[in-house]
Amino acid sequence: MTSRTPPDDAHPYLRAASAGVRHHTRALASLDATPPRPADRLHLDVLHAHLTALHQLLDRLAETTRPPHPAAGRHLASAHTRLWQATSEVHTAFHLLPSTAVADAEASACHPEQLPEGPPVLTICQRHLAAGHVIRRKTTPTDLRPHTTACVR
Repeated sequence: MTSRTPPDDAHPYLRAASAGVRHHTRALASLDATPPRPADRLHLDVLHAHLTALHQLLDRLAETTRPPHPAAGRHLASAHTRLWQATSEVHTAFHLLPSTAVADAEASACHPEQLPEGPPVLTICQRHLAAGHVIRRKTTPTDLRPHTTACVR
């Protein structure tokens, strides 16, 4: 059964978020006059928040899709796992970048209380740990190993 909702009206928030990511990507690419700036911690924190929101969305979609459509649900669950791997790498990159206040490796450890701006309501580490609990409940360590994709079509 197909939805009678026109594509323009379906999932407006998701479309807006995707448009925001595309706009940001184009803005980064169009900085021809100035040399491109490397990512900073704030940038990666916002990107991590976006990835964890997508992670939650994929988790819910996989759970609701799997009973009526098992094969599609398995693919969504696989995408959920791969997105977790990307989210984890962004979290690691965040801690490898120097902070604005202290640039030593000790301060970049995963301790929200030591962040220069103080522990906000939800830090990248707290968000990452919460998402990690979900992924560990639903996957095995073998599922989280590096993955290579080969298109079968």
